[in-house]
Amino acid sequence: MSAESGSVAAVSRNDVYSFTKPNRDEIVLVAGIGVEGDVHAGVHVRHRSRVKADPTQPNLRQVHLIQAELFDEVAPKGYEVPSGGLGENVTTHGLDLLGLPRGTILRFGAEPAEGPGGGDGVAVLGAVFAAAGAATLDEPTARAAAAVKEAARRDGGGDPRPAVILAGLRNPCAQINGFRAGLLKEVLQKDERGNPVRKAGVMGVVLRGGVIRPGDPVAVELPPGPHGPLERV
Repeated sequence: MSAESGSVAAVSRNDVYSFTKPNRDEIVLVAGIGVEGDVHAGVHVRHRSRVKADPTQPNLRQVHLIQAELFDEVAPKGYEVPSGGLGENVTTHGLDLLGLPRGTILRFGAEPAEGPGGGDGVAVLGAVFAAAGAATLDEPTARAAAAVKEAARRDGGGDPRPAVILAGLRNPCAQINGFRAGLLKEVLQKDERGNPVRKAGVMGVVLRGGVIRPGDPVAVELPPGPHGPLERV
């Protein structure tokens, strides 16, 4: 099931641990791993806080995406945030990333003509699923892993475009205030029931490898309903 499409505003990568990531002319996705040359690429968790807590956890945070509209939202409040400033790999335009359900597939680039596909998604992500099966997962992570596996299963391998399966939300941390004092309260809020509202982007797993560049279109494929909302991973 397709939804509205958007575009890539910027791409970023860093090979060392740093809160921000410098913009690049292009990045290369590697299936089941993440962004080639990025410090957060891998089958198991790579974010330092997650590694410290449990290094056996599967990496469902291989690619970090943020909608550029967030930067437009916080700018009038005095927060200048450039693309890559919050550590994202892909900055999008024209997509409500936060409103997409878990298991959504994002495909990058022009829709291909008839040609070779990308291989079986479940097999491609086999190492990630093996890591998930061997680890003790909390409930949100278990739901995210199941949604990623179901998306890989339904993919079928017919579309060779670079693709990411959305697993969950980034959990904003105090480092954001170190980048811009006071910004955390703009990206971590509460709804009318007191539940956290996380606005610092989404995390995904690479289903298909390939090159992504600014200006590339982004096609959205929703999972079949009923949809489960993105949760923190």
